[in-house]
Amino acid sequence: MTEHDDGTAALTQLGRATAMPASPAEAQLERVPAPHKNRQYLVRFTAPEFTSLCPVTGQPDFAHLVIDYIPRDWIVESKSLKLYLTSFRNHGAFHEDCSVTIAETLVNLLDPEWLRIGAYWYPRGGMPIDVFWQTGTPPEGVWIPDQDVPGYRGRG
Repeated sequence: MTEHDDGTAALTQLGRATAMPASPAEAQLERVPAPHKNRQYLVRFTAPEFTSLCPVTGQPDFAHLVIDYIPRDWIVESKSLKLYLTSFRNHGAFHEDCSVTIAETLVNLLDPEWLRIGAYWYPRGGMPIDVFWQTGTPPEGVWIPDQDVPGYRGRG
């Protein structure tokens, strides 16, 4: 992305008809300048219907993702993030790989002050797998709410 005015002139997806990327490698995540560079604040994205494929069986896997980050100079453009997350729909990867890849891709794009992902995977074969990753200790003084995604309890 090149910078123009407020950073939105160079966006290729926002406000345009955009086809779903065939894979995460083909997806184009975009960023815009953070509107409040002199303040610390938390941005949260929640994707309760994330889907990928088991790399061995090809069976679908479903997760509830919560991505929290504290911007430094950039914020992610939300349509590009939605398309990026959707691109995993036909992508075969283990839960741990999907979760950490998403987080690391955002860190590489945004260079945030702090980022964490909570990936709450629904069970298949009777066992849920939850994956948590963060860049380090969150800065003091920023309100970081709990992710409030309950652990899997079955039919209890």
